[in-house]
Amino acid sequence: MPAYAPVLQLIGVVVLAVAAAVWAAVVLRLLRRSGLRAALRRGARPLSALPRQGRSGPALESVELTPAEQDAFAGLVRRLANG
Repeated sequence: MPAYAPVLQLIGVVVLAVAAAVWAAVVLRLLRRSGLRAALRRGARPLSALPRQGRSGPALESVELTPAEQDAFAGLVRRLANG
């Protein structure tokens, strides 16, 4: 028993550990009784009502800047870099 921990604190830790063990046992018993454990073991199948989703995102878009816009952007970057 650590010397710096009060007795009530240690009792609290023990009570919480016992409560967690009881909760886990009850949940497992309920899962076994209702048959959900077998349903969880089957694995997730994709829903047939939902369409398949593509793995790629939209195409990248870009816009050419005029020389004046490029100069303005360069000036903005310089101002931000200097603080």
